[in-house]
Amino acid sequence: MSELAYLSIAEATALIRGRKLSPVEWTQALIARIERYDGRLNAFLRFTPDIALADARRAEAEIAAGQWRGPLHGVPYGLKDIVDYAGLPTTAHSAILKDNVATQDAFVTQKLRAAGAVFMGKLSTHEFALGGPCFDLPWPPARNPWNRDHFCGGSSSGSGVATAAGFLPFAVGTDTGGSVRNPSTMCGVTGIKPTYGLVSRRGVFPLAYSLDHVGPLTRTVKDNATVLNVLAGHDGMDPGSVARPGVDYAAWTDKGLKGVRIGWLRHFYHEDIKADPQMGAAIDAAVLKMEELGACVSEVKTIPLARFQACNRVIMGAESYAIHQNWLRERPQDYGEITRQRFLYGAMYSASDYVNALRLRTKYAADFHALFNDVDVVVTASAHDPACRIDDHEACEFIYGRQARAPFNVTGSPAVAVPAGFTAEGLPLGIQIVAAPHNEAMVYRVGAAYEAATDWTRRRPVLTA
Repeated sequence: MSELAYLSIAEATALIRGRKLSPVEWTQALIARIERYDGRLNAFLRFTPDIALADARRAEAEIAAGQWRGPLHGVPYGLKDIVDYAGLPTTAHSAILKDNVATQDAFVTQKLRAAGAVFMGKLSTHEFALGGPCFDLPWPPARNPWNRDHFCGGSSSGSGVATAAGFLPFAVGTDTGGSVRNPSTMCGVTGIKPTYGLVSRRGVFPLAYSLDHVGPLTRTVKDNATVLNVLAGHDGMDPGSVARPGVDYAAWTDKGLKGVRIGWLRHFYHEDIKADPQMGAAIDAAVLKMEELGACVSEVKTIPLARFQACNRVIMGAESYAIHQNWLRERPQDYGEITRQRFLYGAMYSASDYVNALRLRTKYAADFHALFNDVDVVVTASAHDPACRIDDHEACEFIYGRQARAPFNVTGSPAVAVPAGFTAEGLPLGIQIVAAPHNEAMVYRVGAAYEAATDWTRRRPVLTA
């Protein structure tokens, strides 16, 4: 079971196509692992082994009949519980939506079903993808598999935990201010926030319409690219969706770093917000490793990190309050305390605050994207700190603002979080790789080359039943 738990998608696809691995056998092994260990990690809000086994049997029969649908055929996955799966509740981890049953699949769910993937269940999130970790909700918060007493990041918390713990080879999360990249960094996996509009948000409960992104979490960069190949695509029913020519992102993961121009964005974590020493050292070491691998490294500078964060905060606060204002008036007691407070901050922003933030966003994005006239990617921090204790509310609040992810929701740029080591206590560390809009291929190229030169993704957390 241990070997099957940590198969990559690439490895599993080769075994399944070669008739050396049964999708049913793989799914059964993961079901057993989840049943044994998830009681201490809370990755799943709704575990669906019956659906999973039905999907796996269907995939196995189709593949045996020569009807292979692609690299996700027979591959298990989970959905953050703000993503609709028809016939199941989409709760957003909140009492307010505990009885909200989806009538249709989200666009990304449709894509995964069409690809023949095996649905394992709905995954924990921070309440409405914002408040957390909360202990006053109908379901407990997810916990870090490297040390369950520590925070796992969020808001795609269950997605990060399930992937790192060997419950799933991939999961779907969402990202409005860093919510794919935060659990990726805290849990030691890879997660991407694609370019705004590349992946449809239809059927995903919104947090902030103009900042929301949907992206996959995986254990390897190539697997991440493989999943994005399936999820990307134009959706005429999502007003933010962008029609783009198809790209095989996975094909870029073996091209190496020779000649790649890397912009080292050091001031985000050395000056603007000084990173924890272990995190800062890991990011520096990762960039130097990339230089050893043939990249051309030069330091780049932008406006201070705080300006990006303030812009993100105003837009997210105003848009999320607009979505929740009626419930906040009528059912404030049904929110967790942390979530309620965070949404109410949005009531303080005026229309002029919001308009000015949108105006500045356009300028900030244009100025940042101008960097890519001289570099191919920018490398910087994702989180500034390793995971803190999950029961330390003040520490969780403190590290939430100490991050460099929000700038790239403001700019809409593709940004991938990749593991970059471990603390002396065994908690994951990570970096962030960013490129120009619709250049996901380059962030995957750089991330895969760095991953291949290190052993961070080959380490496994030790779980207890």
